[in-house]
Amino acid sequence: MPQSQGCYLEDLSVGMEASYGKTITEADILLFSGVSGDTNPVHLDEDFAQSTMFKGRIAHGMLTASLISTVLGTKLPGPGAIYLSQTLRFKAPVRPGDTATATCSVKEIDTDKGRVTFACDCRVAGKTVLDGEAVVMVASKSAS
Repeated sequence: MPQSQGCYLEDLSVGMEASYGKTITEADILLFSGVSGDTNPVHLDEDFAQSTMFKGRIAHGMLTASLISTVLGTKLPGPGAIYLSQTLRFKAPVRPGDTATATCSVKEIDTDKGRVTFACDCRVAGKTVLDGEAVVMVASKSAS
């Protein structure tokens, strides 16, 4: 059974972090293409992708970025957190078969507004493939 409530605002401190890793499969790319409607051939057509600067197929950047949502919604702060904003900088491609690991660390806590800013980073084999910042609304124990 899923956890009903993640961390409360009072449970968090600057520097706390959590990660989630996933090997990006062919099925993930096809399913993401179907659900998002992004059928860019750089993701789906090897012949086309060979002619691009990437010299082969790459996963959707937003598929990789979605691993950040997994961390925030299931680990830290976890269930009940509400995503408010996200910045992203795509730095390198993720290819089918790569294992991408998203790590989010608490950067700032605004107790008055109930908002937490996270530094976000996704890596493949230790190399940053994307980074950014997320702002999440987190429940307070006093409001429960």
